Amino acid sequence: MEYRVPQGSPSRKCAVRFRENDERRLQVNWTETVFEVIDMRSFSNLWFWIALAVVWSTASHWVLGVPFDMVTRARRHGGQAQADLEEMVRINVSRILYIGRVSGLVLLGFLCFVLTSLAVLGFAYNVEFAQALFLLGLPMSFVGALSLSTARLIETERPEAEVLNKRLTRHRQYVQVIGMLSIFVTALWGMWQNLDRSFLFNGF
Repeated sequence: MEYRVPQGSPSRKCAVRFRENDERRLQVNWTETVFEVIDMRSFSNLWFWIALAVVWSTASHWVLGVPFDMVTRARRHGGQAQADLEEMVRINVSRILYIGRVSGLVLLGFLCFVLTSLAVLGFAYNVEFAQALFLLGLPMSFVGALSLSTARLIETERPEAEVLNKRLTRHRQYVQVIGMLSIFVTALWGMWQNLDRSFLFNGF
């Protein structure tokens, strides 16, 4: 004989309540699992530091869109290698200046909006992911401004041969200095965030 629990009985209410608690627990566990897989803590994540190194090594290798090995080869061999370098620099300089003249103000406004949003989210609301993006994006904006300035100088002066090679080498050195300062500041801030988080969790 099957026994059925009445609708309003305490045992039925307890069963419903246990079922609801189990569903909530499963939902919480699912969200915790997702955020464990997608870790928003950047400074304690190895992939962020790998990405930081890749970004700055790429920025220092590509000078105005020209790989720096072309500059080295042109300096050593000259001739056709130098002619290829000058032609590629001319094309990339024209492209950079065209983008700056046509949509420079729009890109500048969008960049300021993004950097301001990241700064507010990162340092006012303490979102670590936004802090990491800001510390990566702000120095890269300086590199972009430097590239635009160098492109204008090359278009105005129209240097050739060794003068052009020195100009590109100097631009690369400036980018490397910005990169070293950026990595240094990011490393200091990241260590501070990791220490602060570990002290907070350990109860200090």
